Amino acid sequence: MSTDGSAGGNVRALFFANIAHFYSHMMMLVFPTVVIALEPEFNRPFGELLSLSFVGFALYGIAALPAGWLGDKWSAPGMLTVFFLGTGFAGVAAGFADGPLGIAIALAAIGLFSSIYHPVGTAWVVANAVSRGKALGVNGVFGTAGIAATPLIAAALTSAFGWRSAFMVPGVLCVLTGLVFIFVFRASSGGAQREVLPVDPKIPRVQAIRGLAILCVTVLCVGLLAQATTVGMPKIFAVRAPDIVDSVGLIGAGGLASVALAIGAMGQLAGGWLADKYRLTLVYPLVYVMMVPAALLAGVLSGLPLVGAAGAVMFLITASLPAENSLVARFCPADWRASAYGAKFVLGLGVSSLAIPLTGGIYDATGGFWWVFAGMALIGCIIIVFAAFLPKAGETNRTDTRIEDQAAGPAA
Repeated sequence: MSTDGSAGGNVRALFFANIAHFYSHMMMLVFPTVVIALEPEFNRPFGELLSLSFVGFALYGIAALPAGWLGDKWSAPGMLTVFFLGTGFAGVAAGFADGPLGIAIALAAIGLFSSIYHPVGTAWVVANAVSRGKALGVNGVFGTAGIAATPLIAAALTSAFGWRSAFMVPGVLCVLTGLVFIFVFRASSGGAQREVLPVDPKIPRVQAIRGLAILCVTVLCVGLLAQATTVGMPKIFAVRAPDIVDSVGLIGAGGLASVALAIGAMGQLAGGWLADKYRLTLVYPLVYVMMVPAALLAGVLSGLPLVGAAGAVMFLITASLPAENSLVARFCPADWRASAYGAKFVLGLGVSSLAIPLTGGIYDATGGFWWVFAGMALIGCIIIVFAAFLPKAGETNRTDTRIEDQAAGPAA
C-alpha cells in the first residue's frame, strides 16, 4: 500500500503509520484524564462526565468499517490525510467547547476521524512489512506509547494552562503532521497496491471462516479489557494512591497512569517477537492465562505496588495484539484486509466502548474498582476458552508471510 514499490517508500509508509497510531490513541485518551479536573468545574460525578465520551469511543470503532472499505477501494494515503487533519481540527474544537454538550460533540468528532487509523493504518503496516509480527509489534508500541504518554501530557497541560490546552496542543500538532504527510505523499491518489510478498499455506475456507468467527468473540473481549484499563487508569490511581495524588495533584494521577501504561507498551514488542517465533494459536491464549491472576492481584493492591500490577495487566493485554492482528491477516485475503480490520475494530473499539459507562457506573455504585478488575479476570477466562478452538491449519513458526487471495474469501 505504499505509494511506490521502493524500500524507501515502505519505510516512509511505516513511519507515518506509526506516528498516526500514536496520535489516534493520544487524541482519544485526553478526556479520561481531563475529566478529573472537570468534576469540580461542572459539579457532576465521575461516571456521568466520563459518559460524555461514550459516543466518541463508539464511533472510534463503529466507523472503522466504512473507513477500512474506503482504504481498500479508494486510497490509503488519502484516508490517512483525512485522519490527520480531521482528528487534529476536532481536537482544537474540543478546546473551544463550552459546556458538557459541546465537549460531547467534539469528542464524537475526534472518535469519528480517529476511527480511520486502525483499519487503514494496520493494513498499511501489514502490506509494507517484511516481518509482520515485528512490524506490528513496533507499530503497537507507538500506539501504546500514545496511551501511556497521554495521561501525563494531558495532566501537565491542564495543570499549567487549563484543560482546554490539553486538547488544543496535540490537535495542532496532529494537523501539522498531516500537512507534512500531504507533502511526502502528494503524488499518491490511487487505491492500495497489491502485496508482493510470499503467501501462507492455503487455509481451507471453512477453517478461515471459523477462525474469523472465533476472533469476533475474542476481539470484543480484548477490547473490553483495553477500554476499561486505559480509560479508568487515571481515576484508579487517584483513588488507590491518594497520598501521592494529594501531594502533587492531577499530575500525580496522570504520572502514575503513564508509568503503568508505559510498562504495558513494552508488551507490544514482546508480543511481536513471540508472534514471529511461535505458533499464533499458542501465543494468543497464553498471555491471558497470565493476565487473569495479574488482574485479580491489581484488584487488591494500592499505591506504588498497584503501578506494577496494573502495568503487568496492560503488558499482557498488549502482548496479545500482534498475534491477534496476524491471525486476522492469516484468515483474510489481502484485497479485503483493511475491511477486515475495520470489522475487527468495530468490535474491539466500538462495541467494546460499553466498558466506558460500565467502568464509570461500577465506580459510582461501589466507590472502588475491585469489581472492574474481577470482571476483567472473568473476560480473560472467556478469551482463553474461545482461543483454544482457533484453527491451526497453515500454522508455522513464522508469520511474516501472506495468505492466498482465495484462502478465506470475502468472509470478513
